[in-house]
Amino acid sequence: QVQLVESGGGLVQAGGSLRLSCAASGRTFRSYAMGWFRQAPGKEREFVAAISLSGTSTSYLDSVKGRFTISRDNDKNTVYLQMTSLNPEETAVYYCAAGRFATQKRYDYNYWGQGTQVTVSS
Repeated sequence: QVQLVESGGGLVQAGGSLRLSCAASGRTFRSYAMGWFRQAPGKEREFVAAISLSGTSTSYLDSVKGRFTISRDNDKNTVYLQMTSLNPEETAVYYCAAGRFATQKRYDYNYWGQGTQVTVSS
Protein backbone atom coordinates (compact mmCIF):
# COMPACT_ATOMS: atom_id res chain seq x y z
CA GLN A 1 0.00 0.00 0.00
CA VAL A 2 0.95 3.61 -0.43
CA GLN A 3 -0.44 6.75 1.15
CA LEU A 4 -0.38 9.99 -0.78
CA VAL A 5 -0.43 13.57 0.49
CA GLU A 6 -0.67 16.50 -1.91
CA SER A 7 0.51 20.03 -1.19
CA GLY A 8 1.27 23.26 -3.01
CA GLY A 9 -2.21 24.34 -4.00
CA GLY A 10 -3.48 27.85 -3.47
CA LEU A 11 -4.77 31.00 -5.09
CA VAL A 12 -3.00 32.32 -8.17
CA GLN A 13 -3.84 34.92 -10.79
CA ALA A 14 -4.53 33.97 -14.37
CA GLY A 15 -1.24 33.45 -16.18
CA GLY A 16 0.51 32.48 -12.98
CA SER A 17 2.29 29.31 -11.93
CA LEU A 18 2.12 26.76 -9.16
CA ARG A 19 4.01 23.62 -8.32
CA LEU A 20 2.12 20.79 -6.72
CA SER A 21 3.84 18.06 -4.76
CA CYS A 22 2.62 14.63 -3.77
CA ALA A 23 4.53 12.81 -1.06
CA ALA A 24 4.15 9.06 -0.80
CA SER A 25 4.66 6.90 2.24
CA GLY A 26 6.36 3.54 2.19
CA ARG A 27 9.30 2.09 0.34
CA THR A 28 7.29 0.96 -2.68
CA PHE A 29 6.86 4.36 -4.34
CA ARG A 30 9.17 3.47 -7.21
CA SER A 31 6.92 0.47 -7.94
CA TYR A 32 4.02 2.70 -8.95
CA ALA A 33 3.20 4.79 -11.93
CA MET A 34 1.83 8.14 -10.85
CA GLY A 35 -0.88 10.39 -12.18
CA TRP A 36 -2.41 13.79 -11.54
CA PHE A 37 -6.14 14.35 -11.97
CA ARG A 38 -8.40 17.30 -11.26
CA GLN A 39 -12.03 17.81 -10.46
CA ALA A 40 -13.90 21.08 -10.79
CA PRO A 41 -17.25 21.64 -9.03
CA GLY A 42 -20.03 19.78 -10.79
CA LYS A 43 -17.66 18.07 -13.21
CA GLU A 44 -16.14 14.65 -13.59
CA ARG A 45 -12.62 14.01 -12.39
CA GLU A 46 -10.33 14.32 -15.39
CA PHE A 47 -6.85 13.17 -16.23
CA VAL A 48 -4.11 15.79 -16.29
CA ALA A 49 -0.75 14.02 -16.46
CA ALA A 50 0.94 10.69 -15.81
CA ILE A 51 4.47 9.45 -15.38
CA SER A 52 5.98 5.98 -15.58
CA LEU A 53 7.79 4.16 -12.77
CA SER A 54 11.22 5.34 -13.89
CA GLY A 55 10.04 8.76 -14.99
CA THR A 56 11.16 8.26 -18.57
CA SER A 57 7.66 8.27 -20.03
CA THR A 58 5.02 10.94 -19.51
CA SER A 59 1.63 11.80 -20.96
CA TYR A 60 -0.59 14.85 -20.71
CA LEU A 61 -4.08 16.11 -21.30
CA ASP A 62 -3.94 17.93 -24.63
CA SER A 63 -4.95 21.27 -23.16
CA VAL A 64 -2.03 21.31 -20.69
CA LYS A 65 0.73 20.17 -23.04
CA GLY A 66 3.55 22.68 -23.10
CA ARG A 67 2.34 24.33 -19.87
CA PHE A 68 2.36 21.54 -17.27
CA THR A 69 5.26 19.25 -16.44
CA ILE A 70 5.03 16.09 -14.36
CA SER A 71 8.17 14.74 -12.73
CA ARG A 72 9.15 12.40 -9.94
CA ASP A 73 11.98 11.92 -7.49
CA ASN A 74 12.07 8.29 -6.45
CA ASP A 75 14.66 8.98 -3.75
CA LYS A 76 12.29 11.47 -2.12
CA ASN A 77 9.12 9.46 -2.78
CA THR A 78 7.58 12.51 -4.39
CA VAL A 79 5.85 13.37 -7.64
CA TYR A 80 5.46 16.95 -8.84
CA LEU A 81 3.23 18.87 -11.19
CA GLN A 82 4.64 22.17 -12.39
CA MET A 83 1.84 24.29 -13.80
CA THR A 84 2.35 27.49 -15.78
CA SER A 85 0.09 29.91 -17.65
CA LEU A 86 -2.87 28.86 -15.55
CA ASN A 87 -6.34 30.00 -16.52
CA PRO A 88 -9.52 30.31 -14.41
CA GLU A 89 -11.09 27.26 -16.07
CA GLU A 90 -8.39 25.17 -14.40
CA THR A 91 -9.71 25.93 -10.94
CA ALA A 92 -10.23 22.52 -9.35
CA VAL A 93 -9.15 20.13 -6.67
CA TYR A 94 -6.02 18.40 -7.90
CA TYR A 95 -5.40 14.80 -6.90
CA CYS A 96 -2.39 12.56 -7.25
CA ALA A 97 -2.84 8.84 -7.72
CA ALA A 98 -0.73 5.69 -7.85
CA GLY A 99 -1.25 2.66 -10.03
CA ARG A 100 0.48 -0.11 -11.92
CA PHE A 101 0.50 1.68 -15.25
CA ALA A 102 0.72 5.33 -16.30
CA THR A 103 -2.63 5.49 -18.05
CA GLN A 104 -5.11 8.29 -18.51
CA LYS A 105 -7.96 6.33 -16.95
CA ARG A 106 -8.85 7.09 -13.36
CA TYR A 107 -10.01 3.53 -12.72
CA ASP A 108 -6.50 2.21 -13.36
CA TYR A 109 -5.24 3.96 -10.25
CA ASN A 110 -5.59 2.22 -6.91
CA TYR A 111 -4.46 4.85 -4.44
CA TRP A 112 -5.47 8.49 -4.18
CA GLY A 113 -4.51 11.47 -2.11
CA GLN A 114 -6.98 13.79 -0.45
CA GLY A 115 -6.49 16.53 -3.02
CA THR A 116 -5.26 20.11 -2.97
CA GLN A 117 -7.31 23.10 -4.08
CA VAL A 118 -6.06 25.24 -6.93
CA THR A 119 -7.95 28.47 -7.55
CA VAL A 120 -7.10 30.66 -10.53
CA SER A 121 -8.53 34.16 -10.39
CA SER A 122 -9.29 36.20 -13.49
